[in-house]
Amino acid sequence: MPRPARPVHSATVTGSSRISRDMVRVTLACDSLPYADLEHTDHYVKLLFPPEGASYSWPFDPAQVREELPREEWPVTRTYTLRSWDAGAQTVDIDFVSHGDSGLAGPWADAARPGDGIGFMGPGGAWHPEGEHVVFAGDEAAAPAIFAGIEALPQDVTAEAWVEVSDADAHLPAPSHPGTTIHWVERDGATHGTELVRAVVAAGVPSGETRWFIHGVAEMIRDLRRHLFVDSGVPKSDVSISGYWRLGMVEDEWQASKREFTEEIETDEAQAAANR
Repeated sequence: MPRPARPVHSATVTGSSRISRDMVRVTLACDSLPYADLEHTDHYVKLLFPPEGASYSWPFDPAQVREELPREEWPVTRTYTLRSWDAGAQTVDIDFVSHGDSGLAGPWADAARPGDGIGFMGPGGAWHPEGEHVVFAGDEAAAPAIFAGIEALPQDVTAEAWVEVSDADAHLPAPSHPGTTIHWVERDGATHGTELVRAVVAAGVPSGETRWFIHGVAEMIRDLRRHLFVDSGVPKSDVSISGYWRLGMVEDEWQASKREFTEEIETDEAQAAANR
């Protein structure tokens, strides 16, 4: 059964700023978002972009476009975490990795100016930090959810966070929490995720009650799932782990193949566990 369509919201850019060399923050005003229901730290929305050369622009009805136009003219979606939101002001902040002219959402964020409009579907999300100790790990795509999670930690909870960035000049503005240590993992030309896997595995698994939030490139997710579930016996119920993107794929390709990718991983994990 197909999932029900998420509500479509209209938003207006009220400001933008470059918060690091590789990250742009865009503030959007949206009066239809159910702010009272935003109880988690991994809430995300799916931004709607007309494809290149489309005969329409925002505002538009995605369902109507899909009904009336051929598939190649359907809107393109890009998924982004809400870094923060202000229910009183009815605004949200979204952080975009910026690589110049590369990609779709990054260039849009670079060029965004107050008054620009955009639509999005959502929100989704279902995780927030619980327990006595939390381990966060992820790359730039997961940093907004990681930092939102740290901000939501009670004062008496401890946490460790591993955040992968391209190099020492790409560190991001991070929240401060008395019980949290943030470790910057710099790729310095290595393949996305490999240095993060190395750092998390080297740190080991804490002995006490621990919850895990691990998101980012799919290849990293595959390796850390095996480390946690097969090699270390961590219960899956203690872990939120999923690929936000995959090397060599745009989001549409990744979303279309994600279920098959996950099923293959689970099969491999089951076989590895049976052979131990």
